[in-house]
Amino acid sequence: MTATAVVRGAAGSAAWADALLLSFAQGGYVQAHPGILQPAEPFLDLSGEDIRKSLYLTTDAAGEELCLRPDLTIPVARDYLASASAGKPAGFSYLGPVFRYRGGCPSEFLQAGIESFGRQDRAAADAEMLALALEATSAFGLKNVDIRTGDVALFTALIDALNLYPVWRRRLIKDFNRKVSLTEDIERLTLSTAPGRNEYEGVLAALAGSDRKAALALVTDLMSIAGTTNVGGRTVAEIADRFLEQSTLKGGALPRDALAIIKRFLGIAGDPDESVAQLRALAADAKLDLAAAIDQLESRVGFMAARGIDTKLMRFSTSFGRGLDYYTGFEFELHDAGKTLGNGVEPLVAGGRYDGLMTQLGSPTPIPAVGFSVWIEALTQSGKTVSEGSAA
Repeated sequence: MTATAVVRGAAGSAAWADALLLSFAQGGYVQAHPGILQPAEPFLDLSGEDIRKSLYLTTDAAGEELCLRPDLTIPVARDYLASASAGKPAGFSYLGPVFRYRGGCPSEFLQAGIESFGRQDRAAADAEMLALALEATSAFGLKNVDIRTGDVALFTALIDALNLYPVWRRRLIKDFNRKVSLTEDIERLTLSTAPGRNEYEGVLAALAGSDRKAALALVTDLMSIAGTTNVGGRTVAEIADRFLEQSTLKGGALPRDALAIIKRFLGIAGDPDESVAQLRALAADAKLDLAAAIDQLESRVGFMAARGIDTKLMRFSTSFGRGLDYYTGFEFELHDAGKTLGNGVEPLVAGGRYDGLMTQLGSPTPIPAVGFSVWIEALTQSGKTVSEGSAA
């Protein structure tokens, strides 16, 4: 009997999830069992704002801040890095409760998923994740799935090619997964900065266009001369760095043509093949070298098609992001196409590539990583709705 048949005949979320784990195991993914109680620091530093504000925190007797795991990606990654397999290709599956404050929804819920570490064939690995995610929804009886995809690496490549001031590069890339913040940044940059708003406007403008290291040294020296040692617990260097960042932001440092290019980029959406064509046209028109990032997207789409995925049905958008700071490339979500799009409902399955996370967690060398999570209750409910509709 296939895993799909087992799932369809099983009763309850746990049985369905166990059958899903069986199918992951058949694909070579070993089940991981990370602890429920985790160090809070990685989640506070590396996760998105939505997860940070939903954590359940506590402190042990030694003063270490801990949390109930809000998801399983970071715990599985930490266990992998602490194992003898660290740095080698390895795949893990998981199933267990996670804990997040979610308003009127239960704060404890089941999550299953896959994490794949160490594979250098990134485009093929990305395609495999989407294929396995679609198999998971199919196993629960769902055929009509809305596939939403994006790629953080494309935005990063664009910002790098525009050669912006470092402060704007950091701010825009950081805010990519925070749609409200990114929109505010773009709107702020669109507004012209009227000169003479205050007596030090010229100083701010000069700092905005100067070498960062030299400007930081100047501000630090001025504060030291004034006798400032710290304010609110911040050192002189930290205050100077913050002042320099604000001088650049207030100085309207982003050129008008760069703004137009960013807006055009963020407006690209459609099926992946059409989006690739639009991206190549943008790169040619703006004379920007985005070839490597676009080639990676095109290669990924090819591997997806080779796995039998109808890429014409995918909704690709350059502005798509999942709200998690550690994503560095391909991102995706699968939604029940029978429900209203954009209604705030959590995805059935979601994931992506996070190549930078392993070094942030302590790996001495970069390790490619990609994976996805399955919201078991949401998928079970959608599967039941489909079954009841078919029976009727």
